[in-house]
Amino acid sequence: MTLIVLLVVLALVGFWMVGAYNGLIDQKNQVANAWKQIDVQLKRRHDLIPNLVETVKGTMNFEKGTLEAVVSARSRAVAVQSAGAAPNVAATAAAEGALSTALGRLMAVVEAYPDLKSTGNASQLQEELTSTENKIAFARQLYNDTATSYNTKQRQFPAMFIAGMAGASPADLWQITDASERDNVKVDLSLGPPAPKS
Repeated sequence: MTLIVLLVVLALVGFWMVGAYNGLIDQKNQVANAWKQIDVQLKRRHDLIPNLVETVKGTMNFEKGTLEAVVSARSRAVAVQSAGAAPNVAATAAAEGALSTALGRLMAVVEAYPDLKSTGNASQLQEELTSTENKIAFARQLYNDTATSYNTKQRQFPAMFIAGMAGASPADLWQITDASERDNVKVDLSLGPPAPKS
């Protein structure tokens, strides 16, 4: 009788270990998939930027510094994205933050050119970039949610004892690295001239 109880306990422990191991592998794969979704959207963003730069380049000759900043930031972001198989979340977030800042300046300058705003290509590219930025934001949120769930699972008792066997290690979260992304957006609904900046 004792032997049967011992065998049942060992079988339950074995089933639990297999279940915990498979659960961690499943979540590890979900994190990788969520990262690939970000990767796809970043590639689309990187592909749209040269088209936008080409479209506005002729009209914005004296805004050359703004265009060069966008091209340079895009080059750094592409280099980080293609730097290896393992994602470097912090480096990608930093490079993409710098690119977002440069793109923001470019979009502000484009808004100041009525000729560009009326051009179909420039408007269409701006809309596509805006749509892509929204998709990137959703993909980052999915990645962070998935990575947080995976990280939590690794630290929970008793799954923490299986984490090493499953090759589980904490996944980095996508964090805002650019201070300007943390700034509150100031909305002025008055019809008067904008208030001077202090």
